[in-house]
Amino acid sequence: MSIKDDWGKVKAVLEQGQASTLYCSIATVNPDGTPHITPVGTVFLGEDQRGYFFDHYAQALGSNIDQNPHVCIMAVNAGRLFWLRSLLKGRFVAPSGVRLYGKVGPIREATLEEVEKIERRVKPSSWMKGARQLWTDFTHVRDIEFTDYKPVTYPVMMDGMWPKHA
Repeated sequence: MSIKDDWGKVKAVLEQGQASTLYCSIATVNPDGTPHITPVGTVFLGEDQRGYFFDHYAQALGSNIDQNPHVCIMAVNAGRLFWLRSLLKGRFVAPSGVRLYGKVGPIREATLEEVEKIERRVKPSSWMKGARQLWTDFTHVRDIEFTDYKPVTYPVMMDGMWPKHA
């Protein structure tokens, strides 16, 4: 199982999970060695096992990354229809989730293209006061280079859905 060979599938599974919950979970390590998980709705995946996220409100996330850049990002499809169909069939209709392992770079200014992408993502909710308070003024991102992945698996209902992981 190779992240390079499976990138298209990995990317699709993460994006579906993020779409169903509106976020991904990003795990980092606190300075005292304890784990820290942050929900982030601004993760974008590109080509060549790379991505980025907007470093906007999550202070502990950025601080932890500055100390230790290794992260795990997880997204799980939480869609009710997805689960209902899978449970009725007795088999998942698609992969249910994925974990991506990688290294995050330093904070940098977002490109115009990146800002336009996040603005398109949040535009449907921009009429709401809370959305305008939370999802405006995106200016900085952090790049991620992914090195490995592991599917979210269950002991049944998933035969042949993913290549065997080494």
